[in-house]
Amino acid sequence: MARLYAAWESAVAVACCAMTGPEHRLSRGLFLVFEGIDGAGKTTQVHLLETRLQQEGYPVVCCKEPTTGPWGQKLRHLAAHGRTVEPATELEWFLQDRRDDVAQSILPALERCQIVLLDRYYFSTMAYQGALGISPQDIQARNELFAPPPDLLLLLEVPVAQSLQRVRQRGGRSHFERHAYLTQVAAIFGEMQFPYLTRIDASQAPALVHTCIWQAVVPLLAGTTHAAPRDVTI
Repeated sequence: MARLYAAWESAVAVACCAMTGPEHRLSRGLFLVFEGIDGAGKTTQVHLLETRLQQEGYPVVCCKEPTTGPWGQKLRHLAAHGRTVEPATELEWFLQDRRDDVAQSILPALERCQIVLLDRYYFSTMAYQGALGISPQDIQARNELFAPPPDLLLLLEVPVAQSLQRVRQRGGRSHFERHAYLTQVAAIFGEMQFPYLTRIDASQAPALVHTCIWQAVVPLLAGTTHAAPRDVTI
């Protein structure tokens, strides 16, 4: 199971992907966000949901933060090599990166009535930068000046020890991944309360986690979907 999980994680390291030729039309775009501590399986679950939505004929765009843009690259460097800037500066980089992502990817896709699947959003910033001493409420307020809230926030919950074991098994390690620090991050995630939040037990096998996620997504699809006419060959 560990090898299978690691294979899934490594196979879906793609920042943004799109589908063409949908069979369903949405009356509006849907914005689904995946959150959780490192090793919770977010990237795997984004990929599984993307694949299923595509198979069902829905128009999907999936993205990841930090992005591959200039501010995102700065943040990725910190994750790989250690924090060399103050938490306040790091927060500004997250805000700049997110502004670009919202303007260039998220809002345009929603305006095209597509389903946006996002791997990490400002809830991660609230948790990770909050664990460094910055007020999560202040972080939320600054982000929500420009960043739209999701239709569904899927918070994948897993014990810190299990998350770190998964990180080691996939051969990765980030300077953001330390037991004491992640424990603080998980505690902030645990305190979050939003009307659009659904908590998912991510300690289960990936297929079972996906089933729980699909059950949370189906009601949103039912409320926004119109069947598109198919071409008929005579």
